[in-house]
Amino acid sequence: MTVQPIRLFGDPVLRTQADPVADFDKELRGLVRDLTQTLLDAGGAGLAAPQIGVGLRVFAFDVDDTVGHLVNPVLEFPDEEEQDGPEGCLSIPGVYVDTKRRMNVVARGLNEYGDPVQVVGTGMMARCCQHEVDHLDGVLFLDRLDAQARKAAMKEIRQAPWYDAGAPPAVKISPHATPHR
Repeated sequence: MTVQPIRLFGDPVLRTQADPVADFDKELRGLVRDLTQTLLDAGGAGLAAPQIGVGLRVFAFDVDDTVGHLVNPVLEFPDEEEQDGPEGCLSIPGVYVDTKRRMNVVARGLNEYGDPVQVVGTGMMARCCQHEVDHLDGVLFLDRLDAQARKAAMKEIRQAPWYDAGAPPAVKISPHATPHR
């Protein structure tokens, strides 16, 4: 297991849709271990493979003392209930903005060996699954904000010590239908 550097806002890999995992091999198991170790080291709730520079549909999570991962995840929403609360991202350190998400989710995918896995989440687990699947689609939580909140978040990002003003990134609007816009 190796802690990997986390890619920061502005890195093109964060805006690229990840490819489905086809091979459930030793390399994938190493990726899952690296993702999990990097996540635990950083102290976040979730970490997607693109955040460590790997364009595959895999993410790890650590929510409410439940540590796990999903490969090729697909989300389903059992109801229309929403939540609105602070959301941050390991690729946008120090920036937290109230973001609307669905309250409940059923995340289906596979484990590192290709066996079916299901995560039923509410609250923070639901937020984490939605946030990480967004990463796999090249979408950042900033894209889910209204124009005023996005503008304020971008101002905060431009003032962050880690921000590279020499390569200003574009913020795109999510291509996914969202009921909370």
